[in-house]
Amino acid sequence: MELMGFRNIGLPQTMGKNKVYIFFYDLLSVLKAIIMLRRGDKLVLQYPVKKYFSFICFMAHLKGAKTMALIHDLGSFRRKKLTVRKEIHRLSHADFVIASNDRMKSWLENHGLTTQMGALGLFDYRSPSTPQSYQHTIGQPYHIVYAGSLAMRKNAFFLQTPPYVKGFELHIYGDGDRMPALKREKNFIFHGFQPADRFITSVGGDFGLVWDGDSLDGCTGSFGEYLKVNSPHKVSFYLRAGLPVIIWKEAALAPFIEQEGIGITISSIRELPQRLANISADDFSLMRQRVCRVARQLSQGTFFQKAIEEALRNME
Repeated sequence: MELMGFRNIGLPQTMGKNKVYIFFYDLLSVLKAIIMLRRGDKLVLQYPVKKYFSFICFMAHLKGAKTMALIHDLGSFRRKKLTVRKEIHRLSHADFVIASNDRMKSWLENHGLTTQMGALGLFDYRSPSTPQSYQHTIGQPYHIVYAGSLAMRKNAFFLQTPPYVKGFELHIYGDGDRMPALKREKNFIFHGFQPADRFITSVGGDFGLVWDGDSLDGCTGSFGEYLKVNSPHKVSFYLRAGLPVIIWKEAALAPFIEQEGIGITISSIRELPQRLANISADDFSLMRQRVCRVARQLSQGTFFQKAIEEALRNME
């Protein structure tokens, strides 16, 4: 945003564990921002802003400014703290809403949001790190990477996976102590937690896996439902590290992955051995080239910049 000429009118971002201090710091930041607003300003808000979102939009309009909201998460899906009706009402206070992707945009429209909208597509990833050069040897097992915290409520599908790990190895970057049974599987290689920048520069893999739930045959439960409308940061993380993506065919980003040729979409984990076996050396090389192109866009903030420019044009 600074590169696009925006400036922060609140206080500098801070982190802390003292909840009382953070509460008053955030409140002071909101009040400062409102005081700084001028008629004709365009205010960008990250959504959710919890209790302050509607208030900030109201005060901005009172001062003759307009607001646009970039959605990171929908509370009615993620934490179930809001009903769908309340979330739509809250978002309607903004003059323009940037949904995570086209599927989320359609979902919001179908549930009654009439505010002008655009779609981000992918969350950008502006790390200065550079992925290492990695070359897969055709005929050798593919290295499929899964990065993230492990928990039964989100990753139970792993317990059913071993019989279908054929022609590939699963490399897991995260704490495996919560699922000790996985450590006994010979095709599961644990690397432990790695900081994001180190992961980008050092991961040696062929694909990044995006899958949630307790089933091999589709992403299930609340995680699966959210994947149908959400753009996981994990997708951008993998692409930024130079990894093509394996994702559920019903996921909101599946059409984008297929259209750009930067991975494969599957209905079931059971399909993986055959799908991987059908990838030729030329197909895989072309896929990696396309991933590098998208990774450059992510590092430059291209998706965010386009979304903001569209919002500004529409708000005029």
